[in-house]
Amino acid sequence: MTTTIGFLVFPGIQLLDMAGPYEVYSSLSNCDIRMFWKTREPVTCSAGMRFYPTSTLEDALPMDVLCIPGGVGINQLLTDEQVIAWVQQQALSAQLLTSVCTGSLLFGIAGLLKGRRATTHWRYRDLLTEFGAIPVKGRVVRDGNLITGAGVTSGIDLGLVVAEAMRGQAAAEEVQLAMEYMPEPPFQAGIPETAPENIVEVVRHRTRNIYAERARIIEQWKSSTARS
Repeated sequence: MTTTIGFLVFPGIQLLDMAGPYEVYSSLSNCDIRMFWKTREPVTCSAGMRFYPTSTLEDALPMDVLCIPGGVGINQLLTDEQVIAWVQQQALSAQLLTSVCTGSLLFGIAGLLKGRRATTHWRYRDLLTEFGAIPVKGRVVRDGNLITGAGVTSGIDLGLVVAEAMRGQAAAEEVQLAMEYMPEPPFQAGIPETAPENIVEVVRHRTRNIYAERARIIEQWKSSTARS
């Protein structure tokens, strides 16, 4: 039986957010992987690489797994009614709702995180409370059919967790071995708790504007939701 997996792609997507789980799923048999956007014109990721979506949002294709990557471009999607409505519609039938990094913020705007455990990139994790979610520090967090990944590189971990959910542990372990996925980072600076304090402050300062913009968008969303 074929498993249909759909990625929402968009201008400004973080390439590894998508590429990590995509690589895992492409190693599984009987997977139909689609990349959805408004058009099939090339999409440019935040690092400048371009690729082509395979399907449009209008393509009526129910999927087993929906994956929303993050990236700087997620900000525009948080106020895009067409995209939000598409996510809400797909959530009605998808078996698994998954996100990597700040892709979870779009689930929040779509009203899919209330009362649920979720994670995202450490820099923006506190924003999840604005959606009524329960922020968790885990690298991959599962709450029912919702599976969220932390920052960028967690996409591979998420992909393996989803692979296990779909095909069993042995299948996921085969993919892990084939990828030789056994991270041994040269530095212990991958999370704020282990990174040098000055490095944490540099990253916080560097991302202050995008954090402020996301916080502003979410605050406006909360205000409009309260009025409606």
